[in-house]
Amino acid sequence: MSRKRLYLGKRGEDIAAEYLLSKGFHLVARNFRQKSGEIDIICKDGDTYVFVEVKTRQSREFGHPIEAVTRRKQLQICRTALIYLSSNELLDAPVRFDVIGVVCDRLAPDITHIVGAFEAP
Repeated sequence: MSRKRLYLGKRGEDIAAEYLLSKGFHLVARNFRQKSGEIDIICKDGDTYVFVEVKTRQSREFGHPIEAVTRRKQLQICRTALIYLSSNELLDAPVRFDVIGVVCDRLAPDITHIVGAFEAP
């Protein structure tokens, strides 16, 4: 992956994290990596653990960034979330899977937050 794409992805994750904090979420972890995959942001919304996938684009030329969260990516996130929950003895905790799309084509980024974007199979 090019440096430009890595920078854009990190910028989008930073924007998403700030957005979540401004909405009252409590950040728990960022870039949680396992062999099964990575979760961009883990946070809490009240008592609910929220696993957030962030997709960032410079424009909507090739569609909205949230469209890039495929069923395969959702399954990968769910498997990785299960590892996180299990390793932290949180299997009984309420969970949710959100997606945040960030488009950085203006001075102020355009943020789309889909709460409960998908469910674990």
